[in-house]
Amino acid sequence: MDRVTLGASDLKVSKICLGSMTFGEQNSEAEAHDQLDYAFERGINFIDTAEMYPVMPRAETQGATERFIGSWLKKSGRRGAVVLATKVAGPNPNIHWLRGGANDLDPANIRAAVETSLRRLQTDHIDLYQLHWPSRNVPIFGANAFQPQAEHPSAAIEDTLAALGQLIEQGKIGHIGVSNESSWGVSEYIKQSELKGLPRIATIQNLYNLTARNYETSLLTETCFRENVGLLAYSPLAFGQLSAKYLDNPQAAGRLTLFPPTWSPRYLRPGVLAAVAEYAALARANGMTPAQMALAWCYSRWFVASTIIGATSLEQLKENIDACSLRLPDEVALRIDAIHAGRPNPGQ
Repeated sequence: MDRVTLGASDLKVSKICLGSMTFGEQNSEAEAHDQLDYAFERGINFIDTAEMYPVMPRAETQGATERFIGSWLKKSGRRGAVVLATKVAGPNPNIHWLRGGANDLDPANIRAAVETSLRRLQTDHIDLYQLHWPSRNVPIFGANAFQPQAEHPSAAIEDTLAALGQLIEQGKIGHIGVSNESSWGVSEYIKQSELKGLPRIATIQNLYNLTARNYETSLLTETCFRENVGLLAYSPLAFGQLSAKYLDNPQAAGRLTLFPPTWSPRYLRPGVLAAVAEYAALARANGMTPAQMALAWCYSRWFVASTIIGATSLEQLKENIDACSLRLPDEVALRIDAIHAGRPNPGQ
């Protein structure tokens, strides 16, 4: 498994990162441990989680994912060999059980989130601490148009960075990153870190898959390339749509059938379904499963530092990891771009 350095940090991570948002909802603690063992055996040293997980978020299960990872770290004794990443939730009134839903990325909320994550993870430090989504008004999670009327008070970026800097000085976190962020946000975080001598972001964890390629525009790719901010690509299979399992069986077990459609409506758009059908046909015509092709494509992108994969079974996990050894023929890559040109970013 190839290793890369994340941005300007000293973190060396596997090109594949094990995502964990199913732990505690679709996967039991024993199943989570099996996945972690298997991923580690295959050379994956990078684990991503969040205080909000599992998905879909519920008061009854919140924090279970970090607890399962913590019990595995304690049982396996592998903490020193693992790069551990987690995230602090931004404000969301619908997640009212997490610090009252007013989770602005201010010093008090960040300190509270770090302390509880450390306890659940049974560790004294977090290698990469990420801001799950911005405090400020910004279109994310399927919203693609900026709405000035949605402006609201939010923590100043320099205050967020200062709070994170104190936690770095205390040894509780090592490096920092953003998630679901825009080009303006990346630029502003870097500007404030340089102006005020505050810690610099090393990573951005954003949506990226065959149906959602907006990251490729100069708005993000050039910004992050020139500022040395590594992309952690999440949802490479578009909530399972790009495996084509729902194409073959609309009632197949998975997040899109288990959870209300309001949670991930972008992956149910007609344009996504049409694009998935074309990508699936292309994969099968070239001797690959749809999931293998979608992942091999993502793994091969020059600007992806590490791809975050998730699975609910060891069989799925094996297929996802094995796709890293596939090399897409040039004609397949060209056909992928042709499909994208005809159906650009339906899942963005």
